[in-house]
Amino acid sequence: MENKKNKKKNKKIRKGTKAKEVTAIYFDGSNFYHKLKDLKIFNTANFDYSGFAKWLARKRKIISNRYYVGVIRADKNDKKGQSLRANQQKLFARLKRKEFCIKGGYLMQNEGKYHEKGTDVKIAVDLLAGAYEDYYDSAILISSDTDLIPAIKKIRQLGKRVEYIGFAHKPSFGMQAHVTLSRLLIKDELMRFSAKGFSGRKKKKK
Repeated sequence: MENKKNKKKNKKIRKGTKAKEVTAIYFDGSNFYHKLKDLKIFNTANFDYSGFAKWLARKRKIISNRYYVGVIRADKNDKKGQSLRANQQKLFARLKRKEFCIKGGYLMQNEGKYHEKGTDVKIAVDLLAGAYEDYYDSAILISSDTDLIPAIKKIRQLGKRVEYIGFAHKPSFGMQAHVTLSRLLIKDELMRFSAKGFSGRKKKKK
């Protein structure tokens, strides 16, 4: 019953747009953060995720933007953890103002390092549910997690398109082999959406 209700709802949404194609965008937050860090693009809390999503969609209608990441929890005496948590909460607030749907996973701390759990499962479930419920025509996936390949295969069998957004400096050939279309981004393309083009370098004083 729930599946039929969702399909009816999605049909109404489709009728309300003139766009030929409806797309849903799925951000693997941790994966995206580390790829930007590799390129020395910092201050990611102020990255223009909304503008970036529109640029990726081109002329397609965006039905939803979803951001998946492990939620940071820290003890009161953990200064580093509290700082990381505060920055993450600022990011969440900015994303919510842009009507992003935030899906939280778990962060397990071990010897001072954080390990993410559960986000890949949530992405896979939402991708599959969207395909079954005719939520989108295409899914734009910003993730290089090859654990998502089984879900991608099934989505394509259901007649939906999957677009992989990767990074030229570290592409996932496994993902490229199973999606409908892949786009590998370079630093210059990403810099336009960073906070005032900030790349972590201090300007030289004249």
